[in-house]
Amino acid sequence: MRIAILSKGAANYTTKRLKEVAKARGHEVRVINYAKCYVAIEKDKPVIRYKGESLEKFDAIIPRIAQSYTKYGTALVRQFESQGTYTLASSIAINRSRDKLRAYQVLAKAGVGIPKTVFARETANFEDVIELAGGTPLIIKVARGTHGNGVVLAETPKAAKAVMQAFYVEGVNFLVQEFVAESAGTDIRALVVGNRVVTSIKRQSLDDDFRSNTHQGGVGVVVKLTPEEEKTAVKAARAMGLPVCGVDMMRSNNGPVVLEVNSSASIKTPELITKRDVATKIIEYVELNAKRRNKKDKIGV
Repeated sequence: MRIAILSKGAANYTTKRLKEVAKARGHEVRVINYAKCYVAIEKDKPVIRYKGESLEKFDAIIPRIAQSYTKYGTALVRQFESQGTYTLASSIAINRSRDKLRAYQVLAKAGVGIPKTVFARETANFEDVIELAGGTPLIIKVARGTHGNGVVLAETPKAAKAVMQAFYVEGVNFLVQEFVAESAGTDIRALVVGNRVVTSIKRQSLDDDFRSNTHQGGVGVVVKLTPEEEKTAVKAARAMGLPVCGVDMMRSNNGPVVLEVNSSASIKTPELITKRDVATKIIEYVELNAKRRNKKDKIGV
C-alpha cells in the first residue's frame, strides 16, 4: 500500500516508529508535513499540492495533527477524504476530540463516566457555577488546550471566582470541573486500537502538581487496567469515532472517569515503558481497514 503519515516532525518518535514498521511490512511510506501542503478546490477535482507537486493518491493516511494546527490539519484531511483516501482518524472525529466541551457532551451522551463539568463564559453566575461543579477545590480549564496547559486548580471559592473572571476578561470559554482528590497527580493513559486496549500506563506527577501529563514533568509506570477501565476506554474511543487513540482516565471513588480522548496520542512513553509494540498494532489495523471505504460518521455531533 501507499501510506502517507501527516506529521510536522519526521523525527518525532511516533512518526518514525510508524514509518519504520510500515516499510518493514512492505508498504511505500511517505511522511508529509501537512502544514506545508496547500489545496486546490474545484468541482470534482480535489487537488493536494506539496513542495510544488500534486500528491498522487494514497491508499491510506495516518493523521498526526498538532493541537495548534487542528483547523488547517483537518481541512487537509478532508481533502484526502474527498479523494476517497482511507484515513485512520476522520477530520470530524479529530475536531470533535479537540473541542473539550463537545467531547464531554458526546461522552456523556454515550454513557461514559466523566468528571462533573460546567461550561461557562462571561454571563455566568460564578457562585452558581462553583456550586454546580460540586464546590471547591475544583479544576478550571480552557475549552481548548493540550499537554496540561490552560488548566488551573482553584482551592477556594475566591480563587475560583478570580480565575473565571480572568478568563472572562480574555473572552475565553472555560470548563469548571469537580476535583477528583483521590486521583490527584495521577491518571491513566490507555492506548486503544480497534476494539481493545493494547497497552496502558499510569502517569504520576513528580512534585505537588495536580497534573500528571508527561509534558508537565510527570513520569509513567506500567499499570494493569480493571475490566471496567478497559471497557470504559474502548467505549470512549468508539463514542468519539476514533478507532486508534489515547484515552486518559482517572480512578475515582465512583469508578473510572474519562478526561480526554487524544486523536494523535504519542506511543513513545507507552512503548518504552511497557515494551509493547504499539506501532505494529496500528499498522496492522490500517492494513485490515484501508481497503474498505471510510465509514460514515454516525455520531451526529
